Amino acid sequence: MLEKIVILDFGSQYTQLIARRIREINVYCEIYPFNKDIDLDDTVKGVILSGSPFSVRDENAPIPDLSKIKGKYPLLGVCYGAQHLAHSFGGEVMPSDKREYGRANLQYVDNSCPMFKDVSDHSQVWMSHGDTIAKIPDNYKITASTKDVKIAAYQIEGETTYALQFHPEVYHSLEGKQILNNFVVDICKCSQNWTPDSFAETTIDKLKQQLGDDKVVLGLSGGVDSTVAAVLLNRAIGENLTCIFVDNGLLRKNEFELVLDSYQHMGLNVIGVDAKKQFLDALAGLSDPEQKRKAIGKVFIDVFDAEAKKIKNTKWLGQGTIYPDVIESVSVNGPSVTIKSHHNVGGLPEKMNLKIVEPLNLLFKDEVRRVGKALGIRDSLLQRHPFPGPGLAIRILGDITEDKIRILQEADAIFIDGLKEDGLYNDVWQAGVILLPVQSVGVMGDERTYENCVALRAVQSTDGMTADWVHLPYEFLAKISNTIINQVKGINRVVYDISSKPPATIEWE
Repeated sequence: MLEKIVILDFGSQYTQLIARRIREINVYCEIYPFNKDIDLDDTVKGVILSGSPFSVRDENAPIPDLSKIKGKYPLLGVCYGAQHLAHSFGGEVMPSDKREYGRANLQYVDNSCPMFKDVSDHSQVWMSHGDTIAKIPDNYKITASTKDVKIAAYQIEGETTYALQFHPEVYHSLEGKQILNNFVVDICKCSQNWTPDSFAETTIDKLKQQLGDDKVVLGLSGGVDSTVAAVLLNRAIGENLTCIFVDNGLLRKNEFELVLDSYQHMGLNVIGVDAKKQFLDALAGLSDPEQKRKAIGKVFIDVFDAEAKKIKNTKWLGQGTIYPDVIESVSVNGPSVTIKSHHNVGGLPEKMNLKIVEPLNLLFKDEVRRVGKALGIRDSLLQRHPFPGPGLAIRILGDITEDKIRILQEADAIFIDGLKEDGLYNDVWQAGVILLPVQSVGVMGDERTYENCVALRAVQSTDGMTADWVHLPYEFLAKISNTIINQVKGINRVVYDISSKPPATIEWE
């Protein structure tokens, strides 16, 4: 029986982070909108109430129904959750007269409270709220305070209900993982059996039962998610899985051949499709990024559908959907849940009349990599940087031509190979080169040139929602710039993008 912690989401930017921290303790958890009717069965070991951009005093503040939870299951309120548990049960929440945002240190800690076992007296925590808990009900007991926040944490006497005004899930709360461990392991009595090996084993068994002798078709992209999904399905149904890898002409240099060879060496049943001409014809004359994306998506569906129809009696479409894709499709403002289509195969299920199987839809990206490692997939595939579905089409600003693709592929290969050669590749979450619609004057030999400019992009991130530019060594950047300008005909200027997300995005289009 798979034990789980339920997280009720009130719209906080940190909700996914709570889930990630709990899973790092090898405890499974799921995120639900606060107003979803949840099946509270024997697998549920505890409940967490997340933070929120709302104030509990707002007219439209989210109010959960805790009648089947509070006092019956271990319960932890974080930030908004803590304020709701005070405000709705006889306490008082007021606007703070002091700024309660950023680092703070606990000045009082009640170590007799199980939430604060092995937590030091002056532990650093992270505050992020405009309201403060001014008063708690009589049966509530303060368990931690800071210089400015008297009620930084409390527990309800006679219940396994606890609350924190600070965010234990963020890195700035230095003992936050210990605090969450105290809740999920000591208080909720979770057995910490959620591991990559156990996930792989149980998922393969479930897929065998779900699919039986049915045939499945899956679109491979060369990325981590589709690769791990393919291996799980292959372990479950073997030759009944057919993978289709489409060359849209917008992949990295030699990527189609290299990745196809890797897949075939893994024992996967893979069909490689050269569709470069169809994609380039569809992109001819298009400069608008959204038009380019739509054109690529339509051709992909047509090519994939044509290949899939050659496989008789296919009943399922495999997808590499991961948990953030599922969470992002769920609104905390309404109870409906809609799973968004994976970006590479949007529209395919309806067109092909296939059922969908998504082996990874419970996992975060870092968990996908760990499961892939447990399955024995090579690091060269698991550590691959994310790559946009439309490929180089959105890294060529403006219209697409074969010559522009050649120029970008050559420059991109120099940059990526350079990162690998200098041991920097695994320090970067995503990297690539952008071909700008800009020409500039240069001098090569004694001749004037008027050629293209490219921008190098390298970012560090955990999930792509936010990203910081990577401080690559100047010597490395100088070497890459020099090599690109000397070896790639058509480029005479290289710049480095030092924008973070937000306000910029990772890709330029």
